[in-house]
Amino acid sequence: MNTDSLKKGLSTFDLKIIGIILMFIDHIHQMFYLFGAPGWLDWFGRPVATLFFFISVVGFSHTHDKKKYMLRLYLSMVLMAFFTYFLGNIVHYDEVVLMNNIFRDLFIGTVMMYALDLFTDGKNTGSWKKIVTSIFLFLLPILFSLIIPWMFSSQLIGQNRIIFMLITSFLPALLLAENNFMVLLIPLLYLARNHRNIQCIIISIVAGIYFFLGTTQWIMIFSIIPILLYNGQKGRGMKYFFYIFYPAHIALLYLLSAFLYKQ
Repeated sequence: MNTDSLKKGLSTFDLKIIGIILMFIDHIHQMFYLFGAPGWLDWFGRPVATLFFFISVVGFSHTHDKKKYMLRLYLSMVLMAFFTYFLGNIVHYDEVVLMNNIFRDLFIGTVMMYALDLFTDGKNTGSWKKIVTSIFLFLLPILFSLIIPWMFSSQLIGQNRIIFMLITSFLPALLLAENNFMVLLIPLLYLARNHRNIQCIIISIVAGIYFFLGTTQWIMIFSIIPILLYNGQKGRGMKYFFYIFYPAHIALLYLLSAFLYKQ
């Protein structure tokens, strides 16, 4: 990215490219740690989720059809879950566990953002039905999470991998999200969508919590640099590039790692 581009700021497309590059480096560590890939490669991935959370807030705020936007993410979530399950079972490379599904995180985030919009609409129109529905929708991913421990303990579900996979693939549970409760950052960023500085303060506070917890996730704080440089422009197209690149690069790295391990 040249100096002139930085002076003009970063578009949504630029943020996606930054996120993809950092994510790719992080996944090199995930797939090749058995071969001595250094642990610090994982650091590059710490700002990625936050960056894509911010991008999803921007995308959801500007899309003309929010339900279609949500449906696209939900279908991607389900397909990604099936994809990683069957890939793992076909290759039988148990040394690397495929749990990657950022689409689940993003879909849960859209459900919560939609719930916030519905709550605002209900409050403005005096509709208690919309208010109650919005609260239920917001809590739904958390309520779904309560099912997971029961599923593990159930003899019918917990001991049957196929049934468990089928149910969890369709379940937008917060507990199943790749970033777990950090997904709650999405509705927080959405509430502050018109105040970039407040968004960065929220990210900094969450990063500070992770720092005191002693995890490397605090490195997410560096996501505020490209976020502050965001110029509000969409940039180049390639609408479905990420939807293709995400599963494709995971499969490529996973298959290469499996091939090298079994030599």
